[in-house]
Amino acid sequence: MLKQRVLTAIALIAGFLGALFYSPDMLWLALIAVVAAVAAREWTALVGLKGAVAWAYVAVTATACAVLGYLAMGEGCNSTVLLYLAGVAFWTLCVPLWLRARWVAGPVAGALTGWLVLLPVAVALVHLRTIDPWLLLSAMALVWVADIAAYFSGRAFGRVKLAPSISPGKTREGAYGALLGVFLCGMAFFALAGEAALDLGWMTLALLLPVFTVLSIEGDLFESLLKRQAGVKDSGSLLPGHGGVLDRIDSLTSTMPLVGLIALWAGW
Repeated sequence: MLKQRVLTAIALIAGFLGALFYSPDMLWLALIAVVAAVAAREWTALVGLKGAVAWAYVAVTATACAVLGYLAMGEGCNSTVLLYLAGVAFWTLCVPLWLRARWVAGPVAGALTGWLVLLPVAVALVHLRTIDPWLLLSAMALVWVADIAAYFSGRAFGRVKLAPSISPGKTREGAYGALLGVFLCGMAFFALAGEAALDLGWMTLALLLPVFTVLSIEGDLFESLLKRQAGVKDSGSLLPGHGGVLDRIDSLTSTMPLVGLIALWAGW
């Protein structure tokens, strides 16, 4: 299993970096639309959409991602701003209540929620790369730092469960480690960015990084709740040793809309 996980991870990283830095814009857009389609298919299984309805949902989601992503390649697109605002509002206002109440979404509510989850992140992956591939990579790296720091700090110091009924393995100590790791790495990335980061400011970043980390943890917990309610361990089996696409992008869905909104606000 470990060998399978490592080989899959190497292939994913190599393919991702190659596409990120060397693919034409339209090819990148097409790749993101394909990823969104696969994620949407996995989402239909989690919320109870079946048959022709499920496949129609996948087609509509992929098409919407492609169209909205294309619009996001331009400057000052209102649809991009509104999509980011909707995504950030969902993750900051709705999801904390959802996790606390353990709501179970039916097919209709689940379908609408899926668009709030998938469309903003797909657009952000296109928009942020258009600004600078390094900006997108840095934002994604912070999500990975949060996961790694939470894992190791939780293993070393974890005592108090964070959300035992949703994800028994997560601890508050792991969350504190994620907050510290993201804060330090975020400040380091900011310093390396030099003049490109001047429009944001150190104090603003210091306030935003903890929010980013909390959203990252929320994304992980939210997908864990949906999987638990659906009675499955992984969202899919496409990635050997890693589960499905949603399993790999859960924290990106909750953090990338915020990064996109910050990029627009900072004028990047």
